[in-house]
Amino acid sequence: MLVSGPGGGWGWSNTKTLTLQVLNGRWFTVFASLLIMSASGATYMFGLYSSDIKSVLGYDQSTLNLLSLFKDFGSNVGVLSGLINEVTPPWVVLSVGGVLNFFGYFMIWMAVTKKIAKPQVWHMCMYICMGATSQSFANTGSLITSVKNFPESRGSVLGFLKGYAGLSGAIFTQLYSAFYYDDTKDLILLIGWLPTAVSFVSLRTIRIMKVTRHPNELKVFYNMLYISLGLAGFLMVMIIIQKNVHFTQGEYGASAAMVIFLLVLPLAVVIFEEFKILEGKKLELNGGSDLKIVTEKPKSEEVSVTSDLSRSKEAVTTTTTETESSCWKTMFRPPDRGEDYTILQALFSIDMLILFVACICGVGGAFTAIDNLGQIGASLGYHKHSINTFVSLVSIWNYLGRVVSGFGSEILLKRYKFPRPLMLTLTLLLSCAGHLLIAFNVKNGLYVASVIIGFCLGALWPLLFAIISELFGLKYYSTLFNFGACASPVGLYLLNVRLAGHIYDKEANKQLAAKGLVREAGEELTCVGGECFKLSFIVIAAVTLFGTFVSLVLVMRTRKFYQSDIYKKFREKTEAAEGEMAVANENGVKPLATNGRS
Repeated sequence: MLVSGPGGGWGWSNTKTLTLQVLNGRWFTVFASLLIMSASGATYMFGLYSSDIKSVLGYDQSTLNLLSLFKDFGSNVGVLSGLINEVTPPWVVLSVGGVLNFFGYFMIWMAVTKKIAKPQVWHMCMYICMGATSQSFANTGSLITSVKNFPESRGSVLGFLKGYAGLSGAIFTQLYSAFYYDDTKDLILLIGWLPTAVSFVSLRTIRIMKVTRHPNELKVFYNMLYISLGLAGFLMVMIIIQKNVHFTQGEYGASAAMVIFLLVLPLAVVIFEEFKILEGKKLELNGGSDLKIVTEKPKSEEVSVTSDLSRSKEAVTTTTTETESSCWKTMFRPPDRGEDYTILQALFSIDMLILFVACICGVGGAFTAIDNLGQIGASLGYHKHSINTFVSLVSIWNYLGRVVSGFGSEILLKRYKFPRPLMLTLTLLLSCAGHLLIAFNVKNGLYVASVIIGFCLGALWPLLFAIISELFGLKYYSTLFNFGACASPVGLYLLNVRLAGHIYDKEANKQLAAKGLVREAGEELTCVGGECFKLSFIVIAAVTLFGTFVSLVLVMRTRKFYQSDIYKKFREKTEAAEGEMAVANENGVKPLATNGRS
């Protein structure tokens, strides 16, 4: 109970109560997840430090693209983190991810700064895979937890939090410029220790909580979104200014301080919301009837709701028992769309196969462009400072793509029944334009291509993960979420290593032969001119267009499902739980505590 301080003031007791309310509330888990995601996008900065790896270790483009493949394999093949999260609390997943992140990137930094002997290529592949794997652990530990805590706003949650992951590249650029100025080798060290520190600080905060109704839930996310838009806008302005004006390390420090302030500012929204919840509890305890956390229902309705909930629990228990005892027998007999699929039922469904193929084409092509930005810019004659601008532009527009697709698809779905798979199709179609700009070396086209491809890649992730949660349920979402992300390394291997890297090296060797030169062992292989990536990105554009047509098939298959009320069962479940709680409170019975897992 809230107790006023001396003279009717706020008092220490109220401050302590509010602090506990904030630290134990659902909204603080969102804030902690926000910080984890803003530090988990190291894979998007590969273009900044890849040239250091290539020059110091003497790799050719195919070898560098092989490292890129293992990087994206680690960051997107997070099935292990999903399986661990099925049986352990989120803090275990975050702890493992933090350790992997530090070890992997620390060893890369040691190799690039020559503090250890030159490692074998497979050593570097292992290090970058381990470091990048931490991203899937961060996603699983924080993002999945937030989706389960806010199931009716999953599109907004995915777009909002994945948006911060998209911004992380630009955030890290400001931070490393403030800490290390222009030394991109030390950027690798920053990537190693900072995300690990953020994850370990948040271990006790990230947890699955009992879902309750919040009348202004979406409004709170919008308030946080406005702050993140301010952060994105500030970063965009700084990118433009820093491109045209030479900054000192102190000026970079001032910019980084503003970035940190905007990252922490959502905490004010969290405190305000928890204060309102606390005030509601105070009014309820004092007999107020205007504000109540739990909506009261007529007694007959409460009894009905409670009995419905009991029947629902019995049905779920029965279904779970049958599923666990015969999952292999039922893997080709899935439930209706929107119900909880088993892992095998989802993996062997046609809908998942279509999603997987479409994302191999779309995500694989977009990542190929982003991971090769440094080499594309150099081959087309862009200045090194412009290449840093491309990486920052990708981060900003990656963020915008995520929040637009997350919040936008949620609004379109709830108001107009606009299916998310159709938005996925339109996103794939738009990304074709970015690939063609690179292929035909349009003047200053790489700036526009960075914007388009960054936006489309960002938009694809919330759409993919939201579609998986809607079609296959949330029961095994940790594993299915990470399986969907496996499309990225498959696409990268085919389009980056086997296609772009091979053609780049072929053109580079052709240029050496034309000059009568022979590449020495350990010498960097460099290609100059529009032909280095032209054919590769024409093929990538064609493959992405194929993925567009494949995703149209999913639009047709799920048309009726998205015309229905797909969130109805979550509302009914929450209302039933609230009705049970209201009956228990009226009868003086304390409701059973949950164990913090769903």
